[in-house]
Amino acid sequence: MTTPTRNTIMRLAVASACSWIALSAQAQAQAEATAQTQTPPAGAEAQSGAPQAPAAPEAAAPVQNVVTVSGSRIAARGFTQPTPTTTLGADDLAKGAQPNIFNSIAELPALQGSTGRTTSTNSTSSGVQGLSSLSLRGLGAIRTLTLLDGQRVVGANVTGVTDVSQFPQLLIKRVDVVTGGASASYGSDAIGGVVNFITDKRFQGFKANVMGGQTTYHDDKTGTLQAAWGDSFMDDRLHVQVSGEYGRQKGIDSPGFGEVGPNGRTWYQNPAFQVRPLSQTNDGKPQYYSVLHAQQYQYAKYGLITNGPLQGTAFGANGQPYQFNYGSNGVPTGTGAVTGCINPLCIGGDLSGSVGAGTNLAMDLTRQVAYTRVGFDINPDHEIYMTANFGKVKSAFSPNPGAAKNANLTIQCSNPYLPASIAAACAANNITSFQYGTANAIFPENINVHPTRQMERVVVGGTGKFQLLGKEWSYDAYAEHGANKTDIIVNDMTLNARYNAAIDAVRAADGTIVCRNPVAAGSGCKPLNIIGNNPVDAAAWSYIAPENGPRQHTRQTQDVASVNFSGEAFESWAGPIAVATGAEYRREHYKVTGDPYGNGIFPDSQNTAEYPADPLLNTTVGNNWYAGNYHNASGTYNVKEAYVELNVPVLKSATWGEANVNMADRHTKYSTSGHVESWKLGASWKTGIDGLRLRAVTSKDVRAPNLSELYAAQVVVNNVVAYQGNTIGIQQRTVGNTRLRPEIARNNTAGIVLTQPSWAPGFSASIDYFDIKVDGVISALTAQQEVDLCVAGNQEICGAMVLNSPVASNNYVTVQAFNLASLRTKGYDLEGAYRMNLKDWGVPGRLTFRALVTRNISFLTDPGVVGTIPSEGAGANLGATPKWKGLASQSWDTDKYSLTLTERWISKGVYSNEYIECQTNCPVSTTIHPTIFDNKMKGAFYVDLGGSYKLGDKTTAYFKIDNIGNVDPAPAPQTNLSFGINPQLYDVLGRVYRVGVRYNF
Repeated sequence: MTTPTRNTIMRLAVASACSWIALSAQAQAQAEATAQTQTPPAGAEAQSGAPQAPAAPEAAAPVQNVVTVSGSRIAARGFTQPTPTTTLGADDLAKGAQPNIFNSIAELPALQGSTGRTTSTNSTSSGVQGLSSLSLRGLGAIRTLTLLDGQRVVGANVTGVTDVSQFPQLLIKRVDVVTGGASASYGSDAIGGVVNFITDKRFQGFKANVMGGQTTYHDDKTGTLQAAWGDSFMDDRLHVQVSGEYGRQKGIDSPGFGEVGPNGRTWYQNPAFQVRPLSQTNDGKPQYYSVLHAQQYQYAKYGLITNGPLQGTAFGANGQPYQFNYGSNGVPTGTGAVTGCINPLCIGGDLSGSVGAGTNLAMDLTRQVAYTRVGFDINPDHEIYMTANFGKVKSAFSPNPGAAKNANLTIQCSNPYLPASIAAACAANNITSFQYGTANAIFPENINVHPTRQMERVVVGGTGKFQLLGKEWSYDAYAEHGANKTDIIVNDMTLNARYNAAIDAVRAADGTIVCRNPVAAGSGCKPLNIIGNNPVDAAAWSYIAPENGPRQHTRQTQDVASVNFSGEAFESWAGPIAVATGAEYRREHYKVTGDPYGNGIFPDSQNTAEYPADPLLNTTVGNNWYAGNYHNASGTYNVKEAYVELNVPVLKSATWGEANVNMADRHTKYSTSGHVESWKLGASWKTGIDGLRLRAVTSKDVRAPNLSELYAAQVVVNNVVAYQGNTIGIQQRTVGNTRLRPEIARNNTAGIVLTQPSWAPGFSASIDYFDIKVDGVISALTAQQEVDLCVAGNQEICGAMVLNSPVASNNYVTVQAFNLASLRTKGYDLEGAYRMNLKDWGVPGRLTFRALVTRNISFLTDPGVVGTIPSEGAGANLGATPKWKGLASQSWDTDKYSLTLTERWISKGVYSNEYIECQTNCPVSTTIHPTIFDNKMKGAFYVDLGGSYKLGDKTTAYFKIDNIGNVDPAPAPQTNLSFGINPQLYDVLGRVYRVGVRYNF
């Protein structure tokens, strides 16, 4: 829709609203004379605007409802919003029996790409380790607005993403998932939708939950303890709720080196992609091969000579040399290549040095959460309140074992640790050094990362109602201050320069072995023997991996002041014309500091006793660690915004039903990027056909650049890229961009809802089509994409990298975000529920069926860079958007016990929709459309079983078994060795057992 057309429609909509208001008195008189009052049934439809497990038919008596739905700010009698919303109540969450409420929500089909403790376990610097964040439509957590009681929550990292594990889980009475754009109602970040956690503000009594569990492999042992209390005082005017919880999920430890899964998991088989150079794909064979039992031939577990006349010599116990078994019948060429293998991988052979499985399958996660709300009714119409949140989430994991060196070391033939036979072979072949690679399996400890997030948040506010011009209005005003402190502590991390100095050993005149570099030797260098499996000298380990490793401290604050009004301004012949309006001010700030070895020496990161000066280390840019080079940064922005929303009834007829138009407009001014407008225009029609309703909404939604995108300091991680037929180790340097603009989205949805028709009482269903297009997407190309574009001749991109430095550790690729890309996703949601009372069949209890399915028709990403084309993500199961994702449940509930069977389904897919699958006569492969031998990736079907039994009036025991069939995750190969799984889509833990007891008084 063009801008003039859109503006015309909006003006006409507003003009129509004004016309209705002007004629309201006459219309109301006419309505009193000709119309009969019609009200919606109570239950899920009135609450959420979407079907859910409905109340029993006899409970669906017509009543007058005034509710505020999460997809709108309107509170009005009989208001049915046009934006689709799925609701999970407290009973639904309880049946999930999860130690973290995040897991129950993330199973919903519309939630795709959420992050939890099984994601990013191979990273030291991603910033999302242990972060429970929700993502709608696969658009990312940064485009999903997560609220607590309709209020913003301080971000748990610099992207502004909220950690829902810090919420008071036991006091959550419902969760509304708004699967449509809601920026006009709630502001920035609601491109994918809103997830709103609603607490029980009038809870009275005491309840507790104790739960424990583990996997079928006797790991990831879990314990959860939760309690909540609430009461009223002073003649029911003072309301107090308090909750606290402690939870521990011990995780699944790294199995170390080799092709071995943790604790008996046999599914891990070193999956990877073998990738041939583009220049060799004119032979009719594919470029990509998906293989199992992949092995790096650029290093071995305890060391391997990777080039020259001695290539293929590996080292074992006590440094004894032997001929390495490459697999693939590979034979070293002496030039760094291996016949029968595709750089850098062979198949089979000596897999003992593989590092792919050497990361935690799930993090060790500890949660401590406290929450209180105190409300005081000044009179029956006005309440003031205060809420306070405290949440502390600690994680621990190992991203990889050792510190693999991919053929990027040089060992001098004079190294005294070399066996005499190798020294002699050097002399015989007239060489003085050789290229070397090692997994560094001799290291006494694996790298281990310990992120800790601590949230402190206070809200003071007031709610109530008042009379204005003969009409009742409601208001809600609040002020919030939140702070989140994140500390990342990394232990057993090596310093590159010290490692390189320590392995370059010589024999001194007195016969002792020392570091060759006199500067290093004078500053404490201790020689390290990496030739074979030898115990690491404690002094050498302390030198290369000092006690104080990489450190990062981040403090992020959020201050919000908000006021909202809602009421029925006028009565028209078709019903009340409702208005909601409000304004908000928000300030976001963060400051992050790193250690001086990672950041470099600056006024706020000086050398200390914990990080003493070292002449070997780079003091200008830092980046001295093998990984985890954290840098200092800070930034602040503020937001001022105001909105108005109208609901205008346009039809009320016994024959044609009821219809309303819902519209909203929000103006926002960012201190960084200026003014932006968001709006929505929707309609809902309750037709004259029994139970049938139609709804549609179109909106303009925005996401402003977050603190990280604007002000992020340079973050450096180790990566590898394919360049000129070789795998090159690089530093990937990611930096912020203060010139970013807000992302602009158009969000269109249209749906049909059937709610408890008289011919099928207890049945509800809906189908909603969605089409979301986001322009000016803030994104960055991957390091490999930048390298490929440089090779293709893009000189601007070439300026962001160095790949041929004489010092291999100085190779880098700079990754920076720009408003270059666009996204477009299309699909539809299906939801159905049926509830029946079994007493008519002579069976006790109620039977409830519910199913939710999301079909992704398309998820198109256009990088916006010359030389690239849009890529299709729907059905690419290495990503987050399968073609189909479904969730179904069948529950039998009685007053004494319940049983629930749940099915989770992910459709089969491909590795990438851009690959061309072929075995022979393949076209020449291109960067845009590579050829691949097999482009199929399995789907998954999981079955869960849960149940409860009431031991007494106040005590209920329950159990839950997830993934009863112990279905293994589908292999998800990468171009380098990894665990080869996709935890965003697949269950990676296996069968999980949980049991617990709930107490309610």
